[in-house]
Amino acid sequence: MRVIYLSKRPWQIWTKTKFCSRNLFLNKMSANSPPGVSDAEEHNEPSNPPNPIEGLGSRIRDLDVDTIRRYLAQKLGFYEPTEPSSSTEKVLDEVTLDGIVKWMKNEKCKNVITLSGAGISTSAGIPDFRSPETGLYHNLQKYNLPEPQAIFEINFFRQNPKPFFTLAKELFPGNFKPTVSHYFIKLLHEKGLLLRHYTQNIDTLERGAGIPDDKIVEAHGTFYTSHCLDCRKQYSLEFIKERIFADEIPICTECPGIVKPDIVFFGESLPERFQNCLQEDFQKCDMLIIMGSSLEVQPFASLIDMVPEWCPRLLINREKAGMRSPILRLWGLMSGGLQLDEDSVRDVARLGDCDEGCQDLADRLGWGEELRALVAREHERLEREGAITSPHAPSLPHTVPEPVPGHSTTEPKL
Repeated sequence: MRVIYLSKRPWQIWTKTKFCSRNLFLNKMSANSPPGVSDAEEHNEPSNPPNPIEGLGSRIRDLDVDTIRRYLAQKLGFYEPTEPSSSTEKVLDEVTLDGIVKWMKNEKCKNVITLSGAGISTSAGIPDFRSPETGLYHNLQKYNLPEPQAIFEINFFRQNPKPFFTLAKELFPGNFKPTVSHYFIKLLHEKGLLLRHYTQNIDTLERGAGIPDDKIVEAHGTFYTSHCLDCRKQYSLEFIKERIFADEIPICTECPGIVKPDIVFFGESLPERFQNCLQEDFQKCDMLIIMGSSLEVQPFASLIDMVPEWCPRLLINREKAGMRSPILRLWGLMSGGLQLDEDSVRDVARLGDCDEGCQDLADRLGWGEELRALVAREHERLEREGAITSPHAPSLPHTVPEPVPGHSTTEPKL
């Protein structure tokens, strides 16, 4: 497929968004928008989304932002769909977990990228978002929200921050141990295979597991620091924690602005480190492992399509996620996403608990006992040092690849 881009806007203007049939209009934050103000607000556009036509919503419920963009682009003649290149390298002898293991043992497999969501932290006692009955969104009725995701929307937060800070008291990082899944990622690093770990989580457990800071990209930010939404004054973990546990809304000491932890809400720009790292990382990737993510939040969900066409992709999750849109496939259009059916040539799913999946993969790689010993040793160390009572601080300055020439890290190019 040859794509003709109408814009060369860099990654730093990508914003965290969700897609659902109830909300087809998304206020976007750009790199040069004032903190906490969406582009729509800047231009005095309506802040509430228009009510979508119910029929249209049902027809596109299963589509993500990228697939809709591709469909419209084809209809407008902006790209020419072609058949996949027959010369694309096939690196898996068999499209199974054993085939993945054989490839990872191959000397050609050198740069593994891991993508993780809340599913790798549930065994630590941290709830995920979408599981029935136990998921975070299922248990938000008490906050009287217009919809569960509103508690993490920047415009709603500016109008009514109390629900978020009430929830933050319950979810504040600390008193949690990294899981088997976290230590499997650490083991990948120790084996010299981990290129980068991209996480949607804000619980800092990757650091607690001993994964070096320069290997971690916290795509959705962290609880460890906070900033005033108005004047951008930075605040420490102690400042925000003291006020949250006193049932107070943190207010800036320099202005009347609200102090918000540096986690990325829907409608906010993703961290600059995320923008910089992915420009080079995914070109080098020769094995992608997705762990414990529903792949429903953009742009994180689109990362699975940034690896080379031949790169194997393994999903370790309780259920299938991030699959190609069946509607677009029926229409004969190319679409992104995982292909987890009999026609797959590189995508494999290991369904079930993330910790069990990671231990199973480690066993097949011959690392099983090493992983078990690592988990036991590190949990003992954390308890001995009392290092599970607060979020884990960054230990080293972040090092990132140099930006691609011609791409600004501060101002968008139109």
